[in-house]
Amino acid sequence: MNRRYKVFIDGREGTTGLQIYTRIRNHPSIELVDIIEEKRKDPDERRRLMDLCDLVILCLPDAAAREAAVLPKSPDVRIIDASSAHRTEPGWVYGFPELGEDQRSAIASAKRVTNPGCHASGIIALLRPLVIKGLLPSDYPLAITSLTGYSGAGKAMIAQYRAQNRPSSLDAPRLYGLTMKHKHISEILVMTGMTRIPAFSPIICNYYSGMEIIIPLHKQMIHADKSEIYETLKMAYNGSRFISVTDSPPENGYVESNAFVGTNRMELLVTGSDEIIELIARFDNLGKGASGAAVQNMNIMLGLPEDTGL
Repeated sequence: MNRRYKVFIDGREGTTGLQIYTRIRNHPSIELVDIIEEKRKDPDERRRLMDLCDLVILCLPDAAAREAAVLPKSPDVRIIDASSAHRTEPGWVYGFPELGEDQRSAIASAKRVTNPGCHASGIIALLRPLVIKGLLPSDYPLAITSLTGYSGAGKAMIAQYRAQNRPSSLDAPRLYGLTMKHKHISEILVMTGMTRIPAFSPIICNYYSGMEIIIPLHKQMIHADKSEIYETLKMAYNGSRFISVTDSPPENGYVESNAFVGTNRMELLVTGSDEIIELIARFDNLGKGASGAAVQNMNIMLGLPEDTGL
């Protein structure tokens, strides 16, 4: 009989927590441990449940995640943090299995894994292999645009977009992060090896989920042409279960940002002209950008098939 692992989702009521719960509630190797409603903010009860489990997934605001991460007393409890609290912290393994040759094994043996940010996932997937191979200078002045569905902003924002009498301003795409101090910047720099802070423009749009990262590169400022970049990315993700690379744009000439909603897939597209190369990543901000990534990491940590539940 196959072993069933006990998993507790701390913060299951949030968007990411609910998505993780939906993905693993019928997982053949997982027994979900629930907390009664009136005690879901009780640290003693949460600690008790955590200590009963093989793995805990934190789906909490950053400050609460930091507090929750030190609650367990059992040395055997393993944690995945879906917040941004620990993404560049020592002692935490970055939960992007496709990051490099040894990343999957590092996740498999880790006690503490930090889930990547949604925007960061696509940006890192596109840029890291190019920096490592020396095709993209680490000080290149990047200008990055990211389109995202409103679900990434959490329950309060979802309620605003779904309200019957919502303001007309929500009908249009809305740029945010105007101070250029988005919380994903630090992990992007650390995980890509870039040394210059990118000009990052995130845009929230009037659809529920889906994400598209857009990064133009001027050929005269890099050390590669379009075909070299494509081949480098193709090689970097060769054999990947969830990341695919293409240099063939859709026949209709449009690259929709919600193409992979409901999946853990990420597609990287290399397109553009001889002068300007355009890199595009599209995926579900709730999938490979959040809850899907958490389930993928959970499977790896527990020694289960990586795509179970995905």
